[in-house]
Amino acid sequence: MTLSPESVHLDGTVAIVTGAAVGIGRACAEALAAFGATVAVCDRDELNLAKCVAEIEADGGDVYPGVLDVRDGDAVRTWVGEVVARFGTIEILVNNAGGGFAAEFLDVTDNGQDALVRENFQSVTNFVRAVVPHMPDTGGSIINITSIEAHRAAPGYAVYSAMKAAVANLTHTLALELGSRFIRVNAVAPDVIPTPGIGPIPVRTPLPRAGHVDDVAAAVVFLANENLSGFMTGTTLHVDGGNHAAGGWRRTDDGTFTT
Repeated sequence: MTLSPESVHLDGTVAIVTGAAVGIGRACAEALAAFGATVAVCDRDELNLAKCVAEIEADGGDVYPGVLDVRDGDAVRTWVGEVVARFGTIEILVNNAGGGFAAEFLDVTDNGQDALVRENFQSVTNFVRAVVPHMPDTGGSIINITSIEAHRAAPGYAVYSAMKAAVANLTHTLALELGSRFIRVNAVAPDVIPTPGIGPIPVRTPLPRAGHVDDVAAAVVFLANENLSGFMTGTTLHVDGGNHAAGGWRRTDDGTFTT
């Protein structure tokens, strides 16, 4: 295969994006559709999910929505079955759904911890188990959205970051277990990205700008495209303005770096 502009497309593929109502998930869904994929999107936020669907359809994309709780394994299996019944197969899975809250570890209740585990880890395992049996013999691409917090200490977000680290490890293991089926499993680890749920953040990265949801979506499109990343699996792409490479160093307001 000779790489060419004509080969950088996702025509004829079916992609699932979880947590697609707003933010990174919505950007990923819209980008995959723009590159030719048929996109199935799900979220608990029915109103904003409808806006995502309307935007994709307005741009000529084919999209199938599902309002469901990704933590509910039965609901996930039912909806994935609907997607397969409608489109016949699934080549791409983007596990984006997740979330957290700020709290010191000793202040997190049992219920709070359970919610974080189910939202950020169990949601991923639910979809992997539901989708993989429906991926074609030619393979597919699973892309897990983790976080830079999976690779560093995160005071105030101990359980959230631990679950993102768990997904990062799961990504590596699944890459080995599913490789013989030509299923590639990779992750994207963003730094904090301004979204409707977070709002603007000060720039504290080696690159003198804040991240954008489209930065993450671009990495997802790359990992979804067999012609661009067909020999990549078990890899984590860091979309963090250089913060992963910088370790504990941070850019200050005057442009210098400090620990």
